[in-house]
Amino acid sequence: MKCNTEFQRRRMINVAILSIATLAATLFQSNHARAAYPDKPISLVVGFAAGGPTDVLARVLAAEIGKDLDQSVVVENKPGAGSNLAARYVARANPDGYTLLMVAVTSAINQTLYSNPGFNLATDFKPVALGAKVPSVLVVNPELPVKTVQELVDYAKANPGKLNFGSSGNGTSIHVAGEMFKSEAGIDVMHIPYRGSAPAATALVGGQISFMFDNVPSIWPFVESGRLRALAVTTAERIDRSPDLPTMAESGFPTFDVSSWYGLAAPANTPDEIVKRLNESVQRVLSKPDVQEQLKRLGVMYEKTTPQSFGQFIQDEVARWAPIVRASGARVD
Repeated sequence: MKCNTEFQRRRMINVAILSIATLAATLFQSNHARAAYPDKPISLVVGFAAGGPTDVLARVLAAEIGKDLDQSVVVENKPGAGSNLAARYVARANPDGYTLLMVAVTSAINQTLYSNPGFNLATDFKPVALGAKVPSVLVVNPELPVKTVQELVDYAKANPGKLNFGSSGNGTSIHVAGEMFKSEAGIDVMHIPYRGSAPAATALVGGQISFMFDNVPSIWPFVESGRLRALAVTTAERIDRSPDLPTMAESGFPTFDVSSWYGLAAPANTPDEIVKRLNESVQRVLSKPDVQEQLKRLGVMYEKTTPQSFGQFIQDEVARWAPIVRASGARVD
């Protein structure tokens, strides 16, 4: 009897030692895996075609974050459904930190614009960091006989149904800005969506559309070259890049204040330590004088955020855009 008891005691001790050893090995492997991140290329998914503002800024950040993390960050363009296809793709990706979304104001707008966008911005993602805020500008084809916002309104009213405006896709801030302008000005114009800002700008230069709102970084080369004419900036303040360009508020639309923003988000179950490391990388990148100068040349404003503060910012943006979208009458089902 005593022998059996001793045997059972030794057996329990051996089992306990084996369990502790297994747990220690597991923890070591887990910590080693976390420490090794990233040990392969990271994919940064953009919901618009190459050449647009989201793509331009994504490539700036991808290059710099790649240097900072000593790993390739590859931009992957997945345009469609006003960037919803890209958001759905990332929301369903493996939450290991190797598939990220270049999330933009569009995704916040789409939560109201679409009856079913296919993702929930609040629950399907983990915010990483805000990358940039970008003003937009109202531009027209130079052959259109208007040089001010009021002249554009007067011309549209004198020619109902003749003008149309383009956008980088349904649900983008560019689209909603156009719908707001249409509603507040009381003009009869048609919306024509494109699969990105670049093809929309090309169509405007070619005369297929009459006007559009677009982000400063992507549209300004067309303005500087004279291929497009800028009428007003959409933010409450004038921009440093063109201090003589009036705001929409100064042009007769006192409540018109629209800007875009871009940041990084990961699938919802991505480990916090990976999200933290990515956020720290973005902050280091944004603090570099050469990057700040590059963003300034693009007409981009930047600010530092934590994952938590960026998450609150996104929630606030969804709430802010909801009444604007409803008031504009824009809807995509």
